[in-house]
Amino acid sequence: QELAKWAETQPGGEGIHDALYRAYFVDGLNIALVDSLLGVVRRMGLPEDEGREALVSRRFREAVDLDWRRCREFGITAVPTFFVGSQAVVGAQPYEVLERLVQTGGARSLS
Repeated sequence: QELAKWAETQPGGEGIHDALYRAYFVDGLNIALVDSLLGVVRRMGLPEDEGREALVSRRFREAVDLDWRRCREFGITAVPTFFVGSQAVVGAQPYEVLERLVQTGGARSLS
């Protein structure tokens, strides 16, 4: 999570979440290992030395802790959790469930 927070500060780093998901679920990498994480950073074209420094220094720890506090405040206990206004849907859901959530939140069709 700290590596992801760092990556989000880098140009193109917003893709770290998809890259980590792929590394774990598709490529079978152990993303608990620093070398695996830095391999993802390298494949994304992000500066590996800066990624390592972010992990070692733990300078994004407070940002991650803040995210966890916000989750507790919102009552989030699982991922994914989708919020629209004050309504939430928890867990992987069919498209129709998410569409209904967005519509009840006031979204209108473009057609």
